[in-house]
Amino acid sequence: MTSSIWIDAKIDSVWQAITEEQLLSQWYAPGSTWDIPKLADGEKITFTLMPNAHNQLSEKLPMQLTIQHVKKHEEFSFYLEVPETLIAITLVQQHEGTTVSINSPGYEASLANLKALLEGGDIPYQ
Repeated sequence: MTSSIWIDAKIDSVWQAITEEQLLSQWYAPGSTWDIPKLADGEKITFTLMPNAHNQLSEKLPMQLTIQHVKKHEEFSFYLEVPETLIAITLVQQHEGTTVSINSPGYEASLANLKALLEGGDIPYQ
């Protein structure tokens, strides 16, 4: 099972939104922060999940991620250290836009946020 959405945006814009810290912070768990010192296979990322209406957190939760694969305009994937879970975001140029897929279910809200960000709408899931 995957989560997917078609976005009316060029693949280059979508790639930026899934790999740049400031843009990731706007759509993937909005308000949470990303620290990506180097966008390359094997590099470490720090993702800090902030408490919000969609989780049960009372304080921020920093997580160490390891980049599995970076293939420009095609795939950005990373491992969550504990439990070891691979999250792969893939892009396919399609019908004058881009289809974005995440390799597991449950990411519909994040993908709806990404679509809104890239198409100029309001972020629906804060």
